[in-house]
Amino acid sequence: MLDINMIRKILPHRYPFLLVDRILEFDPGKRIVGLKNITMNEPYFQGHFPDFPILPGVIIIEAMAQTGGLFVFARNPEEAENKNLFFSGIDKARFRKPVIPGDQMILELEMLKHRGPLWKFRGKATVNGDLAAEAELLASIIEKEPQEEESS
Repeated sequence: MLDINMIRKILPHRYPFLLVDRILEFDPGKRIVGLKNITMNEPYFQGHFPDFPILPGVIIIEAMAQTGGLFVFARNPEEAENKNLFFSGIDKARFRKPVIPGDQMILELEMLKHRGPLWKFRGKATVNGDLAAEAELLASIIEKEPQEEESS
């Protein structure tokens, strides 16, 4: 549905913090499914943990949040040019299974509520069909500040 080039147009994140490689499914107003390939080249594996590399739970949650941002702006990518979606809360987070290099993590988000600038999602991350993590995420749309032009 969305490749990395379109994702880069919508999300402000860049390496090493762009955590969604592709959108596999998108049902506007209902759900989105993203993919994150987990590779040993990612910087957090040097210290988490050198002898048993595990994707940090906060990275899994951030990947869910970025997938939520794609849900919000995928139908109208131009809207992302003057707005940001900020992660504003997390509830019911649980980590069930380690995610390791070589895994393909599937990120599924279902919209629970949308009112004005506020969004609420139920997210889960799976690897090979097994639940790795789940959480409810809250996010808020914030208008970007206009950039001041530099004077010569």
